[in-house]
Amino acid sequence: MTLPMIFALAITVLMIVLIMIDKLPFGVPPLIACLLMVVFQVVDIKVAFGGFANSTIVMLAAFMAVIAALQKTSLITRFKALIVDMASRGGFKAYVLIVLVVMLGASLFGTGSTAYYVLVIGLLSTLPYSKLLPPSRVLMPAGFAANHPLAPFNVALQYGIVMAVLQSTGFTQRVDLVKFAVVNFILSIGFLVWCLVAYRVLPDHAIADTSAGHAGDTAAGDADGVSGGGVATATATATQVAALLTKRQEYVTYASFAIAVIGMVLQSYIGDAGYAITGLAVAILLISNVLNFTEIRDAISQPIILMSAGVIGIADALGATGLTKLVGTTVAGMLGTNVSPFILVFAFCVLTSVLATLTGSTLGTVYVFAPLAIATCMQLGLNPTAAAAAIVVAGWNGHFLPIDGMPAMIMGAGKYTLIQFWKFTVPMYFIRLLVLTAGALLLFPM
Repeated sequence: MTLPMIFALAITVLMIVLIMIDKLPFGVPPLIACLLMVVFQVVDIKVAFGGFANSTIVMLAAFMAVIAALQKTSLITRFKALIVDMASRGGFKAYVLIVLVVMLGASLFGTGSTAYYVLVIGLLSTLPYSKLLPPSRVLMPAGFAANHPLAPFNVALQYGIVMAVLQSTGFTQRVDLVKFAVVNFILSIGFLVWCLVAYRVLPDHAIADTSAGHAGDTAAGDADGVSGGGVATATATATQVAALLTKRQEYVTYASFAIAVIGMVLQSYIGDAGYAITGLAVAILLISNVLNFTEIRDAISQPIILMSAGVIGIADALGATGLTKLVGTTVAGMLGTNVSPFILVFAFCVLTSVLATLTGSTLGTVYVFAPLAIATCMQLGLNPTAAAAAIVVAGWNGHFLPIDGMPAMIMGAGKYTLIQFWKFTVPMYFIRLLVLTAGALLLFPM
């Protein structure tokens, strides 16, 4: 290892430790790590802080403002009142129903849709406290559920990548799209099973800034029953919030949200201009007096934005030093040629997902390691389809560290400690990859 690699690895470990001990404000550890990367000359300052000019971060910040406006509408308030009512009446049943509803919604948006998971986490993060279903108990599984479509018919992006990496190594056999969708379905079922098991280990605390008083009232009033107070509070809140916007302003808010989502969808066709459209949606909200400038400023400068932007610089630094490629090549060499198909596929899934999480570059990592696994399979005389399918999907299934967009946002919005976060995400990580590997080998025998 070179000296820059050692510095980059040490600084990354330091950042994770600072996040873990939870002594600094959320979002500060990555900024310190970026500064150290510059001080120790791992990368220059433009690379270290390049995350703040990253198109995804610009989009995410703008979309946070759109979500803030959406919170003012009567539609969203009624939705939250319904969730509160479900929580007060159903407990575990409501928990399962919420996770299932989010997974069904993911079927429309596709795996890893930034717009969808930001929307889901943004909505759930404002739920008032209920003892029967604390928001901290549902936000993490529901947030990750946005990555797992229950009806995975929208898998075109991942399917295209599978075909691309296979063809890049000279393998021309076509992959059955339906079978590939079934692999994603098996993965989603594995995730759902873990959510059912994990219900009891999830923490119990309030997460919304305005929920402190309500949490105290709920705890004090348990003897009298939670449901009445919870529904009454939600109904009162709905009346107050609905009064904040006129009908015209509500329609403008819905239109701005639609424009923002359309812009994100179009990004794959028109480039960064799609993300810029999200920013223009915020301008419409400002001109229409749905949000004032202070509200927009507070929304786009939330700690989650600092965290997300900071870790991009760390990811770029790890890639720039060559550490990512070195780790991949070393692991591939350690596997050798006398290895079972399950272990071979699982090992590359772990390698791909870990490095995608650390670098923040899912596609880049997949395009590096999928061909290595495919080439290894072909040398062993094995059909590489299962490896390609599993490794591509694994790129979107790391999430055991809060240094990527979705996990960082979940940890911040849910006010979880790193230990609370890991209690759910570490078992989830291994369960998903084991189920994914088994599903790929079942549908595409080697």
